[in-house]
Amino acid sequence: MADTNRPRGKAVTLVLLALAALGAAMAYVLLDDNFHSPGPAAQAIELKVAPGESTRAVLARLAGLGALAHPREVELYLRLQRRIPRIEIGTYQVAPHASPADIIRMFEQGRVVLEQITVVEGARFADFRRELDAQADIAHTLRGRSESAVMSALGHPGESPEGRFFPDTYRFTPGTSDATILSMAYERMAAVLGKIWEQREADLPFDSPYQALILASVIEKETGVADERTRIAAVFVNRLRRGMRLQSDPTVIYGLGERYDGKIHSRDLTTDTPYNSYTRSGLPPTPISLPGLEALLAAVHPDHTDDLYFVATGQGGHHFSKTLAQHDAELRVYLERLREQQQAAVRRQPAGSR
Repeated sequence: MADTNRPRGKAVTLVLLALAALGAAMAYVLLDDNFHSPGPAAQAIELKVAPGESTRAVLARLAGLGALAHPREVELYLRLQRRIPRIEIGTYQVAPHASPADIIRMFEQGRVVLEQITVVEGARFADFRRELDAQADIAHTLRGRSESAVMSALGHPGESPEGRFFPDTYRFTPGTSDATILSMAYERMAAVLGKIWEQREADLPFDSPYQALILASVIEKETGVADERTRIAAVFVNRLRRGMRLQSDPTVIYGLGERYDGKIHSRDLTTDTPYNSYTRSGLPPTPISLPGLEALLAAVHPDHTDDLYFVATGQGGHHFSKTLAQHDAELRVYLERLREQQQAAVRRQPAGSR
């Protein structure tokens, strides 16, 4: 007798399989729809990914921050898609109502928020290193090493580091090494200095890009007034041409090092150091700061003047003079104004604090 239940059983099985396939397809469509739908976050969210965090852990944290509604569904969808996003360490900015698709795309593209470090014009190399050492997101490979060891590590043994690094804002991903950032700044200065040197004026009283760098570093420390730089440069260039000493206070301060107490004393001007431009002729042996672009340009494009002297006005900027007599007169005016300012400051103090 034929088994009439067997064909019927096969038919039921096929129906069940079809229903299961339909259910799976509908579930996948729902997952796909949710994956591309706007997320619940009404405001931008900052997410910091630490080294070694798994995709599941990151998705769970996003849910905790309110950026994802169903992190396990997102994980399942990624598995079905055979997508394993590589999430780089760093800080991410999740946009308001970003969909899971937007967030995963951000991870896959490595769109981390870059960290940054700013080095201002006129800073010293030691200042740059302190800024690097203070950055928690930098991999510190040079901390505590001597300046000569740092330059050797960067591939420039025997070079003085002062002045060799271009002051600017440098952006980097977390985990970037201090050596990498220093190399970027070194190469930037080399490129800028090389281009500026090619465009220099003729008949300058120095004959190398490094000497231009030294002069630019002194100009940078002498004035913070942008339109004075080329005139300051003219004074120094005129003095070099005549064999006069530069007599620049910032060079004296640099030579004093840690002995500088915030004031230049008469003894400091007569105490010889390699950087004392009152006791020594010519340029200092190395730069005294990290000069910016404008100071570099001024060094190789000085104004055409007969000025040989300048003195602070006491009100910002400088007075420029062609003769020593003019300079001495301006110096007396400056010293008198300085005394008046000091006396006024004393008068403004409460009686008990004098």
